[in-house]
Amino acid sequence: MPRRVALILGIVLGLIATFLVKVYLDQQTTLIKEQAKKELLKKQQMQAEVVVAKEDIPKGTTLQESMLEIKIVPRDYLQPRSVSSVERILGMVTAVPISKGEQITTTKLLSPQQVSATTGGSLAMATPIGKRAVTIPVDNISSLAGMIRPGDYVDVIGMVPVPTMTPDGKQVTQGVIVPLFQNVLVLAVGRQLSAVTPSEDRYEKDKKTAEPSSLVTLALSPQEANLIAFVQEQGKIRLILRSPADSKIEPIIPASWDTLFQYIMPQIPQGQVSETQAPAGVEKPKEVEVYRGLKRETMLLSK
Repeated sequence: MPRRVALILGIVLGLIATFLVKVYLDQQTTLIKEQAKKELLKKQQMQAEVVVAKEDIPKGTTLQESMLEIKIVPRDYLQPRSVSSVERILGMVTAVPISKGEQITTTKLLSPQQVSATTGGSLAMATPIGKRAVTIPVDNISSLAGMIRPGDYVDVIGMVPVPTMTPDGKQVTQGVIVPLFQNVLVLAVGRQLSAVTPSEDRYEKDKKTAEPSSLVTLALSPQEANLIAFVQEQGKIRLILRSPADSKIEPIIPASWDTLFQYIMPQIPQGQVSETQAPAGVEKPKEVEVYRGLKRETMLLSK
């Protein structure tokens, strides 16, 4: 009996020791993985993507995707106004020769409308392949007080009335701000096809004081051209200027009374904004229930 007890006790102690060793090893593995993730994240934060030439590119060459590639370099090695998106510069023309492996910067490129303006080209020559030139009327606010120039990139939003049905069957309209398109190229402002001549840098040239034009021409796809024509008939269109180095497309929710209150008071569940919870001086808008198939939603109505 004593031998059997000792044997059982030894087996139990061995199992416990094995379990403890496994727990220790799992903890060490977890710590190593977390440390590796932190090191990788730190390394990624110190690096950045940049577009470089895959081959020698002569002056006056129209850039194509096969000529370019993305490389990861330390942030300290990034050249001023370097480009991080291949799509942003496709179709642009080199103003100077670019060597293989050299970083692509906006100072070395010309937009199609800049080339057209200096060679006596037309709006059709400045329109990228696959795009359509669409002219829209703008006011002083939509054109950013006339500071939008050809070659800039903008986002397009529409202010349209959206019809909704109340529970008693009445049709009402609610004003909604709808994000239409992002990263859209400005081809012309008024009759101006180019902001600067090729020998100038349009980001450093002194702005001329002139009356803002009431027309802006955008480069849109055929489908986008149809959509913007429809929205133009229904409401207003506004332009938002982008940074020349930013080509990111982000998901954006349409703006209404509901999304406004959710943004300024995110702690309150959707459709449950009361008069006591509304900001001072803001009257609670009326609510309606909207049914989309079997889904029930509550919407806030504007006056």
